[in-house]
Amino acid sequence: MAQKETKMVSKKNNKPKKNIVLMQGNEAIARGALAAGVNFFGGYPITPSTEVAEIMSEELPKRGGKFMQMEDEIASIAVIIGASLAGAKAMTATSGPGFSLMQEGIGFAKITETPCVVVNVMRGGPSTGLPTKPSQADLMQTRWGTHGDGPAIVLYPSSVKESYELAIRAVNLAEKYRTCVVLLSDEVLGHMREAVEIPDIKESQIINRIKPTVPPEWYAHYEQNQKYLSPVASFGEGYRFHVTGLAHDKFGFPTNKSSEVQIMMDRLKKKITHNIRDLVQIESFMMDDAKIAIFAAGITAQAAKKAVVDARAEGIKVGLLRPLTIWPFPDSAVEKMLKRVDTVIVPELNQGQLIHEIERLAKDKKDSKIIRIQRFDGELISPDDVFKAIKEAN
Repeated sequence: MAQKETKMVSKKNNKPKKNIVLMQGNEAIARGALAAGVNFFGGYPITPSTEVAEIMSEELPKRGGKFMQMEDEIASIAVIIGASLAGAKAMTATSGPGFSLMQEGIGFAKITETPCVVVNVMRGGPSTGLPTKPSQADLMQTRWGTHGDGPAIVLYPSSVKESYELAIRAVNLAEKYRTCVVLLSDEVLGHMREAVEIPDIKESQIINRIKPTVPPEWYAHYEQNQKYLSPVASFGEGYRFHVTGLAHDKFGFPTNKSSEVQIMMDRLKKKITHNIRDLVQIESFMMDDAKIAIFAAGITAQAAKKAVVDARAEGIKVGLLRPLTIWPFPDSAVEKMLKRVDTVIVPELNQGQLIHEIERLAKDKKDSKIIRIQRFDGELISPDDVFKAIKEAN
């Protein structure tokens, strides 16, 4: 449940100085979503994401929002799409088995360009797997889980504080780019607790979807423009438009015309590829003079960062490159890293997913040495595991 806030008050002006909350990652996601303006949550409880739904069920009614517990995850993705089409900022939360069930709905949200956010707190799999253990085995599914070509925006924090911040960012990007954004977490990150300073909401940038300014008779629901961003009307606002999972024209009506299908598919792709700088977010830690690089994301990056600090203390030139945006993949940053280092260590909680992207970008750099650290037994990769690999590579 939500934790009580501790506010430090300045004696001079009696104004709140800090708003520090001890909370877990799942609570941070819920709080961030609320701060971003999420006013509809539809979901089905599943370990280890259930706290997100619990907090939203408690907080949304207080704020005039709506919470609906659905009968399953297929209904959950469907209901948030419907709510978004009616104008709500909508979100759901799940874990691996539920995320698998949502894939067709995620594809529908992408082709209909309907803003929504899906939180996936990863656990061990496949199938029901390890419900109470962490995993990072859904990374590729977030990109390739749906059938057809559907570019993805996927974010992955590595701390409770970032869980709050990236929840806001996920909602903002969904609204801005009219798509389904996936926010990843994992069992440990979702349940670990940190003291987080919650910023004043006035200091946070909140993005709302672009609304049409033309008369209803001029409105096209899928209008083209150079940035591949377009206004979106909501049901009930007086604008008529058609919504279908079929290939469609700019008004939303089904089409088999190759020229119109090409325009639609280009728009889905280019809203991502033409806005890479806005979408991709990375952290570079002690990489300036590094000869060895670690590429790690999420909870594993915490262990990697500690190993970097320990190795630096022994004079080993190692650094960490961490993607906060998993998809689109940070090709440019990784290519730059590969030019500067001799060895890349990739620790991840799966049988090998991120490492394939590193190998893809290193294929023309024959002298690159890529070391994998993989664990998929439900336990974390420790700083010692990473430090040992650094020592062996040095």
